[in-house]
Amino acid sequence: MAAQPHVEQKWPQWLYVVRHGQSAGNVARERAEAAGHHLIDIAARDMDVPLSPLGEQQADAVGRWFGQLPAGQQPNVVLCSPYVRAQATAERLLAAAGIPRSAITFERDERLREKEFGILDRLTVLGIRQKYPELAEQRAHVGKFYFRPPGGESWCDVILRLRSVIEMITREHRRERVLVVAHQVTVNCMRYLIECKSEAEILDIDRQADVPNCGVTGYEYDPGQGPHGKLVPRLVNFVSPLTQAGAPVTAEPDVPVAPKP
Repeated sequence: MAAQPHVEQKWPQWLYVVRHGQSAGNVARERAEAAGHHLIDIAARDMDVPLSPLGEQQADAVGRWFGQLPAGQQPNVVLCSPYVRAQATAERLLAAAGIPRSAITFERDERLREKEFGILDRLTVLGIRQKYPELAEQRAHVGKFYFRPPGGESWCDVILRLRSVIEMITREHRRERVLVVAHQVTVNCMRYLIECKSEAEILDIDRQADVPNCGVTGYEYDPGQGPHGKLVPRLVNFVSPLTQAGAPVTAEPDVPVAPKP
């Protein structure tokens, strides 16, 4: 019987993708929508919005879960969005896990930032419809995957920059254990790329539910999958660490979105 050909591993052994904890922006958006306001009352730039107290609690809870994993499953590379809420989530997670920064590779990568919303930034759904009805109509016709607001990005634009992140991960971090801490749209677009989803499939996932704050999506490398091996999902939006710690699960979008059909 012929020996099986050697498979060269190009992927990390483990890849975790985590959305940041609840932010002050999430809270402000929820209040604005509930009150029927046109503008979300938050003065900070989107990249400077901090975690809420609950978001800090969520980051600590998921960090303790990472700290309880076997050493061979704990992250030794952390890549995070430079936005304050994502970086704070990553730092609190590592501290709660007992993983010292000096023992890992920690990098902030602007390609992991949240989708940019251009002139629609800080507007509620009602505000968008009232101030830019033609854009609301165009978005409804084109769909969020391809719609690009003036000065902002479509999902395709986010996917384009994430392709280079994944290329970097396969080039520089193969066989390692990589944790990515980012944002809701970023998490879904990473899933689109890693799981080879179609537009319809990823939008259906998005339609079913928002990505929970500090939810963990985890992939393990399986050399037996395909001719070259691939990452296989082991966890999808996993929130048990939060519920076990008594931290409420939240899933507010970072930004105004049209109601899901």
